[in-house]
Amino acid sequence: MSEMNHVNDDALVFMDELSDDQLNDINKHQPGWRVMIIDDDPDVHSATMFALGNLEIQNRPLNFLHAYSATEAREILSHETNIAVILLDVVMEQEDAGLTLVNYVRKTLGLHDVRIILRTGQPGYAPEIDAIRDYDINDYKTKSELTRTKLYTTVTSAIRSYEQICAITANQRGLELIVNASTELMSQKGLQNFATGILQQIAILLGRKVEGLICSSGENDESNKVDQFTVIAGSHSFISYVEHDIARNGNSELREILQQSLDLRSNVFASKGSVLYFDNVGQRNICVFLQTQINELDKRLLDVFCSNVAVGLSNIMLTSKLHKFAYFDPLTGLANRLRLLQTLNETLSAPIKDKSVLSLIDIDHFAETNDALGHQFGDMLLCAVANRLLNHFGTACHLARVGGDTFALLGNEYLVCPENIAQVFHHPFNVDQQDVQLSSTIGLVRLGNYDGGSSDALKDTNIALKRAKSHQRSSYTYFTVDMGVEIRERVRMMHALRAAFENERLFVVYQPQIDMRTGRAIGAEALLRWKTEDGQFVPPDQFIPIAEYSGLIVDIGEWVLRSACFELMELHALGFTDFKMAVNVSQAQFSHPLFLQSLERALNDTQAPAQCVELEITESMAMTDPELLIQTLQHIKRLGAQVSIDDFGTGFSSLSHLQKLNVDKLKIDRAFVNEISDKSGEGSIAKMIVQLSQSLNIKVIAEGVETEHQADTLLSFGCHLAQGYLYARPLAKADLRAWIANN
Repeated sequence: MSEMNHVNDDALVFMDELSDDQLNDINKHQPGWRVMIIDDDPDVHSATMFALGNLEIQNRPLNFLHAYSATEAREILSHETNIAVILLDVVMEQEDAGLTLVNYVRKTLGLHDVRIILRTGQPGYAPEIDAIRDYDINDYKTKSELTRTKLYTTVTSAIRSYEQICAITANQRGLELIVNASTELMSQKGLQNFATGILQQIAILLGRKVEGLICSSGENDESNKVDQFTVIAGSHSFISYVEHDIARNGNSELREILQQSLDLRSNVFASKGSVLYFDNVGQRNICVFLQTQINELDKRLLDVFCSNVAVGLSNIMLTSKLHKFAYFDPLTGLANRLRLLQTLNETLSAPIKDKSVLSLIDIDHFAETNDALGHQFGDMLLCAVANRLLNHFGTACHLARVGGDTFALLGNEYLVCPENIAQVFHHPFNVDQQDVQLSSTIGLVRLGNYDGGSSDALKDTNIALKRAKSHQRSSYTYFTVDMGVEIRERVRMMHALRAAFENERLFVVYQPQIDMRTGRAIGAEALLRWKTEDGQFVPPDQFIPIAEYSGLIVDIGEWVLRSACFELMELHALGFTDFKMAVNVSQAQFSHPLFLQSLERALNDTQAPAQCVELEITESMAMTDPELLIQTLQHIKRLGAQVSIDDFGTGFSSLSHLQKLNVDKLKIDRAFVNEISDKSGEGSIAKMIVQLSQSLNIKVIAEGVETEHQADTLLSFGCHLAQGYLYARPLAKADLRAWIANN
């Protein structure tokens, strides 16, 4: 060891004997620093030279070498020397071209002095955690954060590091120790292991046993008070300090020298101890206290060591932050969905599975509270819910936040049950001096006999939650196999419907509408049909709700509207100029912000006369948002189209709203027409609807008319228009034209 110290001293004499002014004078007569830009984007080369071209670092200009691919870079590096800094793009010919080139530079060419700064314009292709650890890089930046000033700062820092390393390399063993120390530290996993490794490597660099500790501020802590620093690693004498604040265990002399380093934001070397200061590493300040006196040569050695360690510390902090973001919710600090899936997977493969239950807890009407009181208040409310859940269930259960206002709870069935969860919401939450009473809806899955994996269990719990929501808020539902079959069948049908629409297996048929007084056809209703590849028909009452649920009804509805308008124009061209076409419009289609534009576009493109186009909306749609409906209907009226209310009498209409809607026609639902066949009642509801339409001066039409008795009765009520099997079934286009010609 004494021989090693002798070599180190000789190697550092050159640095020790030259002042900064002398170094600057020497640099004036030295060639420029060689900076190599490796990037497949020529604009990056131009931008980098523009930012740095006229600048000097340490009184020396910058000379640039350019490579536009990893292959070209290998060729240049094989014969060029004295390159100080490499600005290297991560993604070039391949996604790992940059990282492979790092390996080539370090291992194949043996260039350990050159500083390599990785740059990427695609954060999604950033080096993985093990890549940061395994490849000897010196810095990593996204191109968007490298402003001119930051680029200059980064390159200046790298060149200074390179200059120091080159000066030491002149004749010294210290550099080998530093490189070995850096390599050893980069293999450490976790901040605590890395910090412990720093203390060990400092002892090796100084050639003697050194007692000390490493402490860190909290993330984004700007108070700069050492008493709030937490000890993250310590040697034998300081091991009891670890995981405690300096204020708890640190003596006054220790706190004083640490605070001095913080105030000066630099290293402090004193007779009773020394402090190495790392500024804003991973948004934290880190200090290394060494209970030893440092001579001038060792100071120089530690300066170089610290410049290397700072990069490793930043990478470790980045790794820790990525781990935190990957597995924990940043707002509440709870586990996130990914961490829950890991825990759930462990539970499903353990004996505790038999007695375990997974639940999802959804806060009722949270969106309204969030909108009314603000997102900041909403975030505080979520944190209050998280804290109460933690306090209530403690460590006996696993708690996670898996959505905006949805929490997951995994644990024993005696704890994770609706009654126990409901107790959490029994009392109001006090947030920002306001009491907020909340309730929750719960979905649960018993894992005892569950055969699926963690993802399936979470999906099925969500199915149970949605079922509970659909029934009643503030309720709960346990998952059953039937629910899974139902939802999976719905998803299967949704994909099949989308494929059928794209492959033109949907088609439109037309059911004639008749004036019963004359038997003459006055129009038709366009109806959507679906015939599968094997020739089977899917009933509309099965696939229409799926289309509405998936949102596909918007595109399908527009296609049906255009098809009906084209057919209307064909019929008019054949001479049936008074013929009208009725088209059903779903609530999702009607409330779509582009519905009016699509209607106007369909009328313009087909040249269909608007007064011959009738839009049918359901009674429930008419009552959902009457004011919005009135505004939309006014636009439709300005276009000239007519509007009828379908299935009238099945909802709960407000007569005052009905008068305001200014619709053209009411359609008596087939259920009330069928009552006419019932001897116990002769269609009293149908009669009432006809009378209502007459008092409001609105046309009325009956659907589902199948018998002469029904037709005669409706005529006696004063209803003259009808459609149904008595007159015609829904017809294809060719059959419709033939039927009209015969009627």
